[in-house]
Amino acid sequence: MAESIQHKLDRVRPPRVQITYDVQIGDAFEVKELPLVVGVLADLSGQLPDGTTPPKLRDRQFVEIDRDSFKEIFAKINPRSAFTVDNLMKVRAADATETPRLPIEISAEANPKLDNSKPLDALLGNVLGDDPLYMFHPLWVIRHTPQLNTLYEARSRLSDLLSKLDGNDKLEAELKVAATDANKPKDMVLDASSYPEPKDTKQLSAPDAPAK
Repeated sequence: MAESIQHKLDRVRPPRVQITYDVQIGDAFEVKELPLVVGVLADLSGQLPDGTTPPKLRDRQFVEIDRDSFKEIFAKINPRSAFTVDNLMKVRAADATETPRLPIEISAEANPKLDNSKPLDALLGNVLGDDPLYMFHPLWVIRHTPQLNTLYEARSRLSDLLSKLDGNDKLEAELKVAATDANKPKDMVLDASSYPEPKDTKQLSAPDAPAK
């Protein structure tokens, strides 16, 4: 006789909740277990794009979800969140009465494509495999916010330059001269604030994965 799914779960992965009752059979009592199945109805897609409406309840199908399938189901739902925050990266004008706002839009992707040649994507490669809620990870937010991504790239370049300065006295001296000498061309001075602000705030498209 084939093993029932309840007995298999008892052996492989015991459920956290077990409901049993005693059944009298003749002079003996036998313990019976009621399988616990929880159904949840919820709108988990977050903020849908303008003009998009969720399907009606009668058109939706139940899906089985556990710790093994959570990431796959999460990507299929493709939740989206769009909001604005104070833009502290932009200097507020002296006569301004309000702090500039920065739009943020994050969403999950079924199969995110990363370019490992970029430092940010290389770090995200480790996050995507371990964290099913990667869309809320700071690196993912940076990747999909052009202003933050621009500053992160500038920071990465400065970090690379700092590592090259270790033990390179000649390069360090030349950079000090370039930063302090008024006669040097301004484009020789490395300044993170000089990076241009992105022209738009649309969500960045993921690059194609490099060929193996």
